Amino acid sequence: MLVETTPSLTTFTALENPDAEEVKEFVQEQVRLTDSVLQKCDIRGKLRETITKLFDHPRYEVPFRRGNKYFYFHNTGLQPQSVLYVQDSLEGEAEVLLDPNALSEDGTVSLNTLSVSKDAKFLAYGLSSSGSDWVTIKVMCVEDKNVEPDTLSWVKFSSISWTHDSKGFFYSRYPAPRDGDVVDAGTETNANLRHELYYHFLGTDQSEDILCWRDPDNPKYLFGGSVTNDGKYVLLYIDEGCDPVNKLYYCDLSELPSGLEGFRNENSLLPFVKLIDKFDAQYHAVANDDTVFTFLTNKDAPKYKLVRVDLKEPNAWTDVIQESEKDVLESACAVNGNQLIVRYLSDVKYVVQVRDLETGSLQHQLPIDIGTVYGISARREDTVVFIGFTSFLTPGIIYLCDLGTQIPDMKIFREIVVPGFDRSGFHVNQVFAPSKDGTKIPMFIVARKDIILDGSHPCLLYAYGGFNINLTPYFSVSRIVLTRHLGAVFCIANIRGGGEYGEEWHKAGSLAKKQNCFDDFISAAEYLVSAGYTQPRKLCIEGGSNGGLLVGACINQRPDLFGCALAHVGVMDMLRFHKFTIGHAWTSDYGCSDKEEEFHWLIKYSPLHNVRRPWEQHPDKSIQYPSTMLLTADHDDRVVPLHSLKLLATMQYVLSTSLDKSPQTNPIIGRIECKAGHGAGRPTQKMIDEAADRYGFMAKMLDAHWIE
Repeated sequence: MLVETTPSLTTFTALENPDAEEVKEFVQEQVRLTDSVLQKCDIRGKLRETITKLFDHPRYEVPFRRGNKYFYFHNTGLQPQSVLYVQDSLEGEAEVLLDPNALSEDGTVSLNTLSVSKDAKFLAYGLSSSGSDWVTIKVMCVEDKNVEPDTLSWVKFSSISWTHDSKGFFYSRYPAPRDGDVVDAGTETNANLRHELYYHFLGTDQSEDILCWRDPDNPKYLFGGSVTNDGKYVLLYIDEGCDPVNKLYYCDLSELPSGLEGFRNENSLLPFVKLIDKFDAQYHAVANDDTVFTFLTNKDAPKYKLVRVDLKEPNAWTDVIQESEKDVLESACAVNGNQLIVRYLSDVKYVVQVRDLETGSLQHQLPIDIGTVYGISARREDTVVFIGFTSFLTPGIIYLCDLGTQIPDMKIFREIVVPGFDRSGFHVNQVFAPSKDGTKIPMFIVARKDIILDGSHPCLLYAYGGFNINLTPYFSVSRIVLTRHLGAVFCIANIRGGGEYGEEWHKAGSLAKKQNCFDDFISAAEYLVSAGYTQPRKLCIEGGSNGGLLVGACINQRPDLFGCALAHVGVMDMLRFHKFTIGHAWTSDYGCSDKEEEFHWLIKYSPLHNVRRPWEQHPDKSIQYPSTMLLTADHDDRVVPLHSLKLLATMQYVLSTSLDKSPQTNPIIGRIECKAGHGAGRPTQKMIDEAADRYGFMAKMLDAHWIE
């Protein structure tokens, strides 16, 4: 398929200004071009219809308890946003507490964060518009469902943590922009600097909030406040980037002479005590008994361990659960007074155990299938734990585990059923593919049971590979449709840079070693070809955010290996990413071009700076770039749209069919979503439409046909 027109190359400086007229014209030109290509993707309509039909099923999230009430999210099927419900008991009638769908006609106002006070009297919740990271916090009375006048603005990267007297909560925000600086919050590109921790008293104006902590000498730091389960302390978590390292301070609220009220008219910050004051490891509080704290940490333990310290003796740390030789200790939750629910990742498969909080000794291993434990919900005083589970072939199960019995009683509390989906027709396999340097890369392969390995199948390969983030099995309606109706093979490669094997695996795919990520992904693709699952012209690669960078780098390095590429909201300009919004936090994984050594790492793989005409460098003069769709959104203030727009302009210019003897006939297009952000909060219809567009494009480019 030949793209008939190639938009002119817009200057990079202009593309960094979303309000510039020539950028708006460029975007409109791209929209017209993309529409013209998508209109020829004949399977797109069937995909939208089938995905919509399968998507229309009731979905639930893991319930949580506050006071004597239970709260949970539920979506009837095609509601734009899930609805928050409350009930007095698990058998009691559920009532709607907060319906985000009533807040906007098009479903683009979403719930970003929430916190219910310990006594369950109040709900504080953060609303996001059009998918932006900016949040506005509101407060509701749970009993009468009245929305209070409290309105907190310019909140970003914040939790909400109530003090136990329910008088207010801690939250984090940035200074309000100067008049005229922002036209449409979420579309700006300026750096997010000078994060601050505040305390808000219920029923007061935001201007009266207490400034609890700031650090003008370190404007890139991020702050989060968390009240301990006993209500006595507020913990201050300080991050400088995305690495799993943090400082940790504490303030004993019970020792404040006049309580937090005493700081209303003070200019002083809260008297935090510095427990950990250097960025050498991660510390996350699991539980405390007065001054004795238990932390999950990677200090001298790249696969994590549990440690304990008494604030009265801050230099005397002891191990509670030692680091495993093989498995990663991913989380720990204190329950039933003196027990822990711990979650391990073992070769990208979850193991859930009950352990003793005091000694760390193993008490029980819970029966969990191969898949993902995506949520564990319980308080320390609860005997009942809710566990959320999903897998490639399991839409979702919420287990209720009762620890009040001698052997934990685990039963299904809710199960999500997709009408028309029969898991018996599919097969999941895990393989370990050798990378360029011999490292074994885990990969899950999902396919129809009757598949014949003759290389004829369309294949979708997905990965992320960064920021210590794990990719584990999960259910996807759209990808099940591809497997069922296109005969496609769907694969997830657990490449280095993620956290699947702990911090060593993460570091092996970051900074100077970032090329390992691309080598791993390319090796996974080569394995799928050599094993007979697919062939290069039938292979599509996909990734989002850091995974979008992965796709962009790999089509530059091996354009001959792929037939199609889908890159969502990718970090494409590795020399300037740190200058926009929260990009400065990513230097922990990538490095920074302002430093000469790190510039040389980045320039070698930056997608924007490595677009070449492969036919000029390859003996086979017909080699071209795969058909490529770059996806972005106008309110993405995480990875701003300029990344995708600049790469789009560069690829179309360098590979232009208007140049003499260019063999590039595969289309290079951009899908630019309106009133959407980096991905979170996207309404159901937008998710379905995007899936139909990108997989309709993939099907056309790979010459895949519909199977009834």
